[in-house]
Amino acid sequence: NAEYWVRDIDFTYVNGKLVGSTNNITSRKYLIPAGLLHAGKNTIAIQVINFYDKGGLTSAKEKPSIYPKDSPQNSIVLNHQWKYWVQNDQPPAYPRYNADYQPFGDVYLQFPQQTVSNYTRDLDLNAATAHVMYDANGVRYSREYFASAPDHVIAIHLTASKPGNISFKGILKTLQRSYNIYKVDNSTLALSLKVNDGVLKGVSYLQAVATGGRIYVDANSITITNANEATLYLSAATSFKNYHDVSGDPNTICKNTIAKLAGKSYAAVKAAHIHDYTSYFNKFAINLGTTANDALPTDKRILAFNNTSDPALIALYMQYGRYLLISSSRAGGQPSNLQGLWNDLLTPPWGSKFTTNINLEMNYWPAEELNLSACSEPFFNMVDDLAQAGKATAKEHYDAPGWVLHHNTDVWRGTAPVNSSTHGIWVSGGAWLCHQLWEHYLFTKDKVFLKDRAYPDMKDAAEFFIHFLTKDPKTGYLISTPSNSPEHGGLVAGPTMDHQIIRDLFKNTIQAATVLGVDSKFSDTLKAMYAQIAPNKIGSHGQLQEWMEDKDDTADTHRHVSHMWGIYPGTDITWDTPELMKAGRQSLIYRGDEGTGWSIAWKVNLWARLKDGDHAMRLFDMLLSPADVSSGKEKGGVYHNLFDAHPPFQIDGNFGGAAGVAEMLLQSQGNAIELLPALPSALPTGNVKGICARGGFVLSFKWDKGQLKDVEITSKAGGICKLRYHDKTISFDTQKGKTYHFDGVFNKV
Repeated sequence: NAEYWVRDIDFTYVNGKLVGSTNNITSRKYLIPAGLLHAGKNTIAIQVINFYDKGGLTSAKEKPSIYPKDSPQNSIVLNHQWKYWVQNDQPPAYPRYNADYQPFGDVYLQFPQQTVSNYTRDLDLNAATAHVMYDANGVRYSREYFASAPDHVIAIHLTASKPGNISFKGILKTLQRSYNIYKVDNSTLALSLKVNDGVLKGVSYLQAVATGGRIYVDANSITITNANEATLYLSAATSFKNYHDVSGDPNTICKNTIAKLAGKSYAAVKAAHIHDYTSYFNKFAINLGTTANDALPTDKRILAFNNTSDPALIALYMQYGRYLLISSSRAGGQPSNLQGLWNDLLTPPWGSKFTTNINLEMNYWPAEELNLSACSEPFFNMVDDLAQAGKATAKEHYDAPGWVLHHNTDVWRGTAPVNSSTHGIWVSGGAWLCHQLWEHYLFTKDKVFLKDRAYPDMKDAAEFFIHFLTKDPKTGYLISTPSNSPEHGGLVAGPTMDHQIIRDLFKNTIQAATVLGVDSKFSDTLKAMYAQIAPNKIGSHGQLQEWMEDKDDTADTHRHVSHMWGIYPGTDITWDTPELMKAGRQSLIYRGDEGTGWSIAWKVNLWARLKDGDHAMRLFDMLLSPADVSSGKEKGGVYHNLFDAHPPFQIDGNFGGAAGVAEMLLQSQGNAIELLPALPSALPTGNVKGICARGGFVLSFKWDKGQLKDVEITSKAGGICKLRYHDKTISFDTQKGKTYHFDGVFNKV
């Protein structure tokens, strides 16, 4: 027998004879007639037909092997270094569930050959600028990079310590098959393209500005010779206007973008970038202490983290998460996807799209608490789009009013079930997105946002579930069916997570209607149904049940902890029901600490909500462990640049981890703002400035030797503020825009 995994269709030959063919992504097992084999060298050749994704042998746990019939224990593992060639890399268009996020192109800088020393590179989070520095032939060279939101360009600035030493060639390339590179003018090179098998068109301009020396542009490159300093400005645009309009003119956009730079110095462009970036970044600061490890390069700090104390790396990780969100989610753009926006592959992991059964939502967990509320604007725009697109899916698939979203979407706002029915038929995506609309209102108290944007989407999502929920004939409860507990356990009736999310949606919609003074009859309907939804249940192992039936496996360590949603990010389970919190804790113990990067990050937040700071920090230590370990097999953790590893790279863990530290320091999901609710012993001293709480409050506070020392609260909306620290509680009225100071035992200062 020969056994291995292939995607999608294979034709397998042994010594030139076909022994089998299969059309799926399951394990291949073919019987080889004994007469085909001979002493010495035998050859296995596999022709793979793959329509749109990663082709060839897949990354299954089983290694390709061959063994005597009925004796797999005597298998011979085949050498994984296969010889291969591509017969045809342009297959015909093939139906897709969702579209992949695509790389546009690359800028290559080619320099004269030099012997380089003292090479360093860095990323300055305080200014969102990256640098490369090195010495060569007695000259100190420096390159500075940044992406400017105000001017819509990426800038590359090159300098040297001696005049006349900047010489290089700039080249544009793309992985897209249909493209053209051409000269625009004597300082500008352009790339135009059409996305492979897609409708979008794009254009990019690369303009050079130099002091001294010479600029030469031909049809393929920009060459700068003997300049004192030089700057490249890269603009790019596509024909995308919205999910049903691709009539944009990318050439005109790029032309106008570059034209607006005329007369601006590099210093002015940089100053505008830093002013814009710091208006977001400087709203929050955290100091957890310093150690000698602060001076180490980041990759070495990661390797040392689990063996030596380095609280400043935790603070750096939080601020890095904020930097990533600022950089990948701005008004006018798309939300941060599975890779943020940093994808360099034509077939990226999971399509680099928006997975809505945890990942997209996790990307925005830190937005409100870590004072980046404005970065949620692309997320809100997407929800508005999905609320419209999802109406057609609700009608077509369920004959229901309102709107529905399943577990994935993309730039075209797909809302229907995709992939396998065992995880694609999951109806709670839209309801979960609505949770974050309500959270935005709680943190900001923005009634205009609630009235004009959040409530209409929440109400329509609730309308869908009024019609979708079904009475269970066994229990009499209303249940969600058919559905699944995300990517775990297959298609079922009544997964716990669905019921938690639907209750949350109904509760928040009722509260929103009350705030706005509207739809009392609709709220009454939601109240009546809320009480009939199947409740959370405690199983025979003391666990929180993941399904209606008591069938949880205590040895199951699946990455998803979906039935914990009610603890975090939801509030379906709180300390008002301590028996359910205890059951949730037991489920987490059974599920274990190991997991993918985002799974570990979720557990950090869950243990913080359970007020076990040391366990939360133990998981955070795992999140900061090196993903590419010496064994060669990657695991959940971080790469050398602090990108989160699923593996491979997936950005949600960065955002979830940053939110998790915030949850250790402050929680406001209950009836009070609780300070240091899950402070780990590893962080005995620190201070935080600009952390946000529900109710429209911004706080700064310090602690030393594990004890709160002082706190400052600014009210953005007015109203009652209730603070809690251990067994001490204080409640006071606030006025909008005013700041209030207290010491560590809540004496007014």
